[in-house]
Amino acid sequence: MSMEPVPISFVPKWKGEGSSRIPFWVYTDESVYRRELDRIFYGPHWSFVGLEAELPNAGDFKRTWVGERSVILARNEDGSVSAVENICAHRGAAFCRERTGNRKEFLCPYHQWTYDLKGNLTGVPFRRGLKKDGEVRGGMPADFSPANHGLNKLKVAVRHGVIFASFDHDVEPLEDYLGPQILPYFDRTFDGRKLKIHGHARQRIPGNWKLMQENIKDPYHVGLLHTWFLMFGLIRGDQKSRIVTDAHGRHGAMESTREATGKGAVSEGLHSFKDDMHLNDERIIDIEREDWWNGPTVVMLTLFPNLIVQQQSNSMSVRQIIPRGTGAFDFVWTHFGFEDDDAEMETRRMRQANMFGPAGYVSADDGEVLEFCQESYDSGDKARTTIAEQGGRDWSESNHTITENVLRGMYAYWRKLMEI
Repeated sequence: MSMEPVPISFVPKWKGEGSSRIPFWVYTDESVYRRELDRIFYGPHWSFVGLEAELPNAGDFKRTWVGERSVILARNEDGSVSAVENICAHRGAAFCRERTGNRKEFLCPYHQWTYDLKGNLTGVPFRRGLKKDGEVRGGMPADFSPANHGLNKLKVAVRHGVIFASFDHDVEPLEDYLGPQILPYFDRTFDGRKLKIHGHARQRIPGNWKLMQENIKDPYHVGLLHTWFLMFGLIRGDQKSRIVTDAHGRHGAMESTREATGKGAVSEGLHSFKDDMHLNDERIIDIEREDWWNGPTVVMLTLFPNLIVQQQSNSMSVRQIIPRGTGAFDFVWTHFGFEDDDAEMETRRMRQANMFGPAGYVSADDGEVLEFCQESYDSGDKARTTIAEQGGRDWSESNHTITENVLRGMYAYWRKLMEI
């Protein structure tokens, strides 16, 4: 993968050495975005693409995205998972249009070139021409070799049922990419038990893709924006918490332990606290502690560049970020549990999932405020900066949620990677 610099068109550069004052143009400049695609999504990074539970049988496939490129995951006969780019090697047609399905081979509708599920070219119509009246008409050149014209294959890593892919085959091992600080949080949720898919939700948010990574790396807003969390004590600033990053600053984890509910010192004077808010059905906030939690009642994990892993109470999901230009991204939620969950726990997980997703009691807030931010970035002075200095200007570990340290860590890494 070429790492030649993509030119940055906007003249004013990011001033200073820190990462706590982020210029508006970071979210709007087209050449910055193109460099992000090249260096992040198509470079030496692992992108989340799916769960093995979505491909239970041989021949199952799923169409997804890495950056703006369409990618197909497939379960092979030998049980392995492969990922190929959805571009025919012949004329470049995006040959797969279905979102999911099951098949033994991929067939391009344009000229019917055929590939196996691993992306190897297995059939070329009239490869040796058409013989008629003793004459051979057409045919590929004599030196044409199907082995040299398969689909573009991505490198795949699977850990405990979670599938990652990279266009860069020299990318570091997934475990090294996650790092020793973050890997235990990943393995906490994905501990080897088989997963069960409960459902998907999709939305398009009119904001830059980095804003969602920022949002989950920013616990400062949680008890301020999300009236739900504050009112019912699911996450509050006075709870026992821990915030960590990996050594590069690109990934982050926030854990918090629910202790009390209702009004207290943390809610006094906050406009977002609704003293008269009550639930008709309080089962949605009724937590049943699980042994594997090992303490925290919520862990939010952000894996750069495109994955959020959520364990909030008994609800679990993975959220995939798919960039759609400088000012929009698709957000795909996959809610899941474990195959060994009993019926009561499965119902509990799905009931609590109503807090999340495009119309969730909590997460609908995020999609709206990210749109508010993008409106300002698009129309405002591009040299103006945002401020991310709650808790300081560094990105060290924190034992409370009144901080933006993980957000700063991501931009410290981003600036170095992007050479900005």
